[in-house]
Amino acid sequence: MTPTTAVAENTAPSRTPRRRPRKLHVGPWTAVVAFGLFAFAPIYWLLVTSITPDDKVYQYPPSLFPDTVTFSHYITVVTDPQILGWLGNTVFVAGVTAILSLAVCMYMGYSISKFRYRGRQALLYFVLSSQMIPSALLLVTLYTLFSSLGLVNSYFALIVSFTTFTLPLCVWMLKGFFDTLPDDLIEAAAIDGASRWRTFHAVILPLAAPGLVAAGLFAFMRGWNDFIFALTLTGPARRTLPPALVGRYMGQSSTDWPELMAASFLVALPVAVAFILLQRFLVGGITGGAVKG
Repeated sequence: MTPTTAVAENTAPSRTPRRRPRKLHVGPWTAVVAFGLFAFAPIYWLLVTSITPDDKVYQYPPSLFPDTVTFSHYITVVTDPQILGWLGNTVFVAGVTAILSLAVCMYMGYSISKFRYRGRQALLYFVLSSQMIPSALLLVTLYTLFSSLGLVNSYFALIVSFTTFTLPLCVWMLKGFFDTLPDDLIEAAAIDGASRWRTFHAVILPLAAPGLVAAGLFAFMRGWNDFIFALTLTGPARRTLPPALVGRYMGQSSTDWPELMAASFLVALPVAVAFILLQRFLVGGITGGAVKG
């Protein structure tokens, strides 16, 4: 081959591979949009109703974009002393439920995860089997028990009921999270002279913060959102927001929909903000026990 031929071959234009046209995944995106509309349409309608004047709530056909906007319903809700009292009841019951649930489930979950003793597996499956019983089926029994003890219409009845039904899931959640923590940490702390009590509180609990946040948030939501137990076990003075708002705004002849929607949005807002702020810990706590290692 002559040098001229070699140069000609080297300077010949190279063929670039053709790019394949991108496929439009119409089916998956359609499903995402459909599920998004299904999930957010009720929230949007709640917001629209809450800012619609009273004289235009029942107009037909309903308007998806109201011409007139008012925030008087929100002002009425946040300035009502009775609603603020129900809000205080809800915060107290939900907060104590979360603290009490964590105080029990973190020790129980750690015991089942890291200690070996007779009856451990039976206890674990017994805790799991308690989740198979709907809590509403136990309402009559709990009401009879609390009534005989004179505890109906008390915070104690609500807190004990909520804690009882949140413990099984919280125990399983934290047990799975503790399983991911290596036993070498416990052995290293023991070599350094730390007791089991100090090892758990100084070494294990800081590492288990995502699991504790997830379990605590779940228990808090149970106390915040429950309707049937709060309606049955308490009276008007100690009632929490969900049953109190229904009794306040919904009647046999009429329903004050704008104020009810405004109050419902304000009730759901703290939990939504907590999810946004604690999302990193929540996801880590829920998925922490999915993979061991």
